[in-house]
Amino acid sequence: MRADATKGAGDTVNTHPGQSEPRDGRFDPGLSAIMSERRQLINLSYRLLGSLSDAEDVVQETYTRWYAMSRQRQEAIESPGAWLTTVAGRICLDLLGSARARRERYVGEWIPEPLPDRTEWVNGRPGGTTADPADPADRVTLDESITMAFLVVLDSMTPAERVAFVLHDVFRHSFAEVAEIVGRTPAACRQLASSARRRIRVSRAPATPAAQRADIVRAFKQAWEAKDIDALVGLLDPDATGTADGGGLVSALLRPIEGGEQIARYAVGLVGRVPDLTILERTVNGQPGLVVQQDGVTVVVMAFDLAGDRIKHLWAVRNPEKLRPWTTEPRH
Repeated sequence: MRADATKGAGDTVNTHPGQSEPRDGRFDPGLSAIMSERRQLINLSYRLLGSLSDAEDVVQETYTRWYAMSRQRQEAIESPGAWLTTVAGRICLDLLGSARARRERYVGEWIPEPLPDRTEWVNGRPGGTTADPADPADRVTLDESITMAFLVVLDSMTPAERVAFVLHDVFRHSFAEVAEIVGRTPAACRQLASSARRRIRVSRAPATPAAQRADIVRAFKQAWEAKDIDALVGLLDPDATGTADGGGLVSALLRPIEGGEQIARYAVGLVGRVPDLTILERTVNGQPGLVVQQDGVTVVVMAFDLAGDRIKHLWAVRNPEKLRPWTTEPRH
C-alpha cells in the first residue's frame, strides 16, 4: 500500500464512482478494475463500522478521493486496490474514533445494523429485485466474521484494535500494510491484533451445529407465539442477556435484560401488549434469526448467540434507521 493514500482528500469533484467514463469523456480501461474493488471495500467497511449505511458512505468517499486526483497521479499509483483499501481503512478508523462520542449521546443500547440474507433482500426501489447487483446485501459476504455476536465483540475493541484485527485476521493483510492505515509500527499492529484476538477467544461460546441453531431459534419462535413462558425459559440460558436497540426513535428497553426467566416473561408480555404481530424465521447476519412484522412492516430484527443448546444472547434491533434493508422483504 502506498503512503500517499489520502492525498487529494480536500479536493471535490462531481464524478460519481459508478460512471463509465472519466472526466475527459474518453473510455477509461482501468475503470472496471477500480470498480471491482467496491465489493471488497463494502465488506471491509461494514465489518469495521457495524453499519451498512456508514459503510456505503465510506466507499462513496473513498471513490470521491480517487476521482479527485489527476489522471497522472492515478497512473502513478502502483496498486489502485491497495490505495482504495488504505483510504477506506483510514476513514473507518477516524469514524470509529468519533463514534465513541456519538455512542455516549445514543439513546439506549447500540447494536450493529443487522443484514438479511441476500436471497431475502429487496432494495425498495421501483423495479428492485433480489437479484439486483446494486444491493449491498448481495455484496457483503456472510461468513462467521459477520455474525452479530462477532460484530458485538468487535464493537468492544478500541478503534486501532478493531482495524488491525479485521485487516490482518479477516482480510489477510500484512502487518506492514496494516501499519500504513493505523499509523503505528508493524510490531505495534501485531500487538493490537493479538489483544483483539484474546477478546474474541474469551467471548466465544462452544460451537453449536448449524442445523441445531435453526431448530432452537424455531423452537423459540413457536414458544413465543404460544406465550409459553416455561418453554422459553427452557431454551434460554439461565444467565442469558437480552438487548434492544430503539435509538430513541421507538420504544425499547434502555438497558439489557439479565436472566432467562426475565427475558421470557418480557417477551410474552410484549406479544400480549402488541396485537397482530407476525414472527418470521429469517437469516440475520448469516445465522438463524427472527423478524417481527406488524401490518406487514418489519418492526424488529432479532439475532441470537447460542452456547451449546441454550440461547446465551438475544439482540433485538428496533431502530427503524437500521431496518431499512428489511422494510420491503419479499413475501413467501
